[in-house]
Order: sequence, then structure tokens, then C-alpha cells
Amino acid sequence: MSTNITSYKELLAQREALEQQITAARKAEVADAVQKIRGLVESFGLTQEDVFPLTKPKREASAVAPKYRDPATGQTWTGRGKPPVWIKDKDRSQFAI
Repeated sequence: MSTNITSYKELLAQREALEQQITAARKAEVADAVQKIRGLVESFGLTQEDVFPLTKPKREASAVAPKYRDPATGQTWTGRGKPPVWIKDKDRSQFAI
């Protein structure tokens, strides 16, 4: 074996050292970012709503009146989406409500 090849245990030790450096660097950069953000918020008089606006409530789907009815079962279909088996490939005018 060549002496230039790094052993598995040495590589694991290097990875652990790098992970510690990454964690420390992230903490420092996050602290700096938070300090800058707080400064901007204070200098512009921003509120939480300015920075993090509430999301608009989702619009409820409006009910659509059915357009077709199966005379045998009474089932209805609005004409939207995949057609039910009872109307698929048939003349829809005979099922119109």
C-alpha cells in the first residue's frame, strides 16, 4: 500500500472536523444576518406584518350545479373532470338536466 492514501479513520476524523467548522461558520453567519435584519427592521420601522404578511385565505371552491343526471340511478355530474362511466362515450344531450 502507498503511504499517500488516507485511511478510512483519518477521513472520518477530517469529516468530523469539517462538520464542526461548518456548524461554527453557519452560526456566525446566521448571527450576522440576524443582526443586519434587525438593523433594517429598526431603521425602516418595519412590523412583523411588513416582513411576514399573513397569507390570504384560500378561496373555497364554489359548488357547481350538475348538468347531467343518470335516469337509472339518479347520479349527477357537473360536466367537469373525468366523465362517469354512465355517460362516457354517449350522447350527453339525453342526460342533460
